Amino acid sequence: MIREEMIKRFDLSGKKAVVTGVGSMEGIGRYLAEGLCEAGAEVVLINRSERMFQVRDIFQEKGYAVHGLLADLTDREQLKGAFAQSVSLLGEGPDILVNCAGMQKRSDSMDFTEEDWDAVMALNLNAVFFLSQLAAREMKKKGKGKIINIASMLSWLGGYRVPAYTASKTAVVGLTRALTNEWIRDGIHVNAIAPGYIATDMNRPLMEDPVRSQEILSRIPAGVWGDPKAFQAAAVFLASDASDYISGAVIPVDGGFLCR
Repeated sequence: MIREEMIKRFDLSGKKAVVTGVGSMEGIGRYLAEGLCEAGAEVVLINRSERMFQVRDIFQEKGYAVHGLLADLTDREQLKGAFAQSVSLLGEGPDILVNCAGMQKRSDSMDFTEEDWDAVMALNLNAVFFLSQLAAREMKKKGKGKIINIASMLSWLGGYRVPAYTASKTAVVGLTRALTNEWIRDGIHVNAIAPGYIATDMNRPLMEDPVRSQEILSRIPAGVWGDPKAFQAAAVFLASDASDYISGAVIPVDGGFLCR
C-alpha cells in the first residue's frame, strides 16, 4: 500500500501538458516531453522546426498521447495561436507547461548586434513569460498547475561571448521566483531546471573536441557529460504531486558542476 501511494504521487495519468523546444531526438526538450508521456500525461509539442514531427511520430509509435504544433514563439500572435490550438487539442487548459524553447547567439559583447539581442530575448525570456501567463490563467481555473522553466549554468556564472543568452537565462531564474510569489496561492507552482554540460546534439562539437571536452570534464565532479535522460525524472518530479510544496526552486542537473 505504501509503495502504491508513492507511485501514485508521480503518476501523471489524465494530466495535460504543453512542452516547447522539442526539435531534436537528442535534445533536452525531447527527454522532458518523453518523461511526461511515460508518466501518463497527454502532451502537445511546440517547435518552429518540422523536425519536431519526427519526435512526435516516434512518440506516437510508442503509444503516447502526443500532438505537434509548428510555431515561432518569438512572434506574439503565433505564440497566442499555438497556445489556443494546444487547449483545443487537449480539450482543456494545460495542467503542466514546460518552457524549454531557447536559442544562443555567440559574439563578442562589443560587436553583439541589436537583432541578435532581440531574437534571444524574444525566445528565451519573453516567450517564457507570455506562455506562462496564458497557462496560469487556465491553471487558476483548475486551482492547480505546474510550470517548469529551463534555466542554465549561466544563470549563475558569467558566460563568454554570449551576453544575451547569459542575461536571458539569469532573468528566467528571477522570473521563476517572481511568478511563484504571485501564483503559489492559486495552486500554481513555478520551478526551473538548470542543465549543465549535457550530451546533446548542440554540444556535440564540444564533445568531439578533445581539448575542450577535457577542459569541461575537469570542471565536473562527476567526470562525465550529462545523460539527457536525466531530465525525464526531473520533469516528472516537478510536474507531479510529489513536488507540491516546492515552488521557486532552481534544480541544477549538472553532475556537481556548480559545487566546484
